[in-house]
Amino acid sequence: MLAFLNVHLLAFVFGLLGNIISFLVFLAPLPTFYKIYRKKSSEGYQAVPYMVALFSAALLLYYAVLKTNAYMIISINCIGCFIEIAYLSIYIYYAPKSSKISILKFISIFNVGGLGTVMIFSLILVKGPKRVELVGWICAVINLAVFAAPLSIMRRVIRTKSVEYMPFMLSFSLTLCATAWFFYGYFVKDFYIAVPNVAGFLFGIAQMILYCVYKDSNSQNGKDQTEKPNKKNTDREAFEIEVMVDNQSNRHT
Repeated sequence: MLAFLNVHLLAFVFGLLGNIISFLVFLAPLPTFYKIYRKKSSEGYQAVPYMVALFSAALLLYYAVLKTNAYMIISINCIGCFIEIAYLSIYIYYAPKSSKISILKFISIFNVGGLGTVMIFSLILVKGPKRVELVGWICAVINLAVFAAPLSIMRRVIRTKSVEYMPFMLSFSLTLCATAWFFYGYFVKDFYIAVPNVAGFLFGIAQMILYCVYKDSNSQNGKDQTEKPNKKNTDREAFEIEVMVDNQSNRHT
């Protein structure tokens, strides 16, 4: 009985820790949107990171509802969906008129269509616990796939010997987030959360090692020095998508 209580207490502690860290990581793009507000334009920035983040949060929310009693997962993903919708609303509001319709269409197809497809197939093809397993596997596969996102940034760091686009604190937060949700998944015996977070932890450690190796290096590729602002924005957002999606990929229980 005591061991049972200890396991549940540890699951609660790590789940709460994961919620706190995840919430802080959700706020990481705030400087980007402050710049958009100051410029009164989202031109030069990409909406993809926030669409992927919203899709991931919504999918995990659906998984948590199916599984039932996954209050830690429901709470953080409700917050995540709200924040990502707010980000996308600001982005669309300040987007060039020529881009608004295409962005809205893409959001409808990717987010509404993608999530709707998963829900329809899961509701039609399977019932009961098998439905939870199917959605859990979909979440795990998608999350393992998006863990490849940091590879492009890590290659860039090695190539340019510059950590400009890979802030240490974001890598550190990613590692803490993956660690918290791994132990949460471990204590609640959830394969779908524990396994993807192993990859998240390893990538986070690798990023911090790269940062320590190249943080004092001043050498940069000549091409990087002449890059246009929108290219820099894209690189920063590539890292944002890694952090946000990895952060959200850790919340199925």
